[in-house]
Amino acid sequence: MEHGFLSIEEFNTLIQQWNGRTIKITKHEINDIDQTVIHLQSISYDQNTRRIDDYVPKHSLLLHGDGQIEALPTMSDEPLPSSNYEIPLEDNSLFEFNGQKFFITTDRGVYKIELV
Repeated sequence: MEHGFLSIEEFNTLIQQWNGRTIKITKHEINDIDQTVIHLQSISYDQNTRRIDDYVPKHSLLLHGDGQIEALPTMSDEPLPSSNYEIPLEDNSLFEFNGQKFFITTDRGVYKIELV
């Protein structure tokens, strides 16, 4: 597959191949960086049609599995509060794949997903 930008359908086809594997998600938002390691069990999408404001995302990518959150710069590990990791998606979200890592760019930040 060619490296570069993906449609949501192409992204979904590729990320589904990582089910059963351990992934690391690095989230960059303004002045905040978090890393989460998850044993990926399944992937789903959610649509919130009853949102009140723009803080609640219109669409979400849900990465299901147990994991740990590593808060930087303190490097303290905490268990994932629920057995899924939510990435808010917008209609203008960008999906990229460089052959090894996925990048999702939203208005809120950039999410990097890679195999551990």
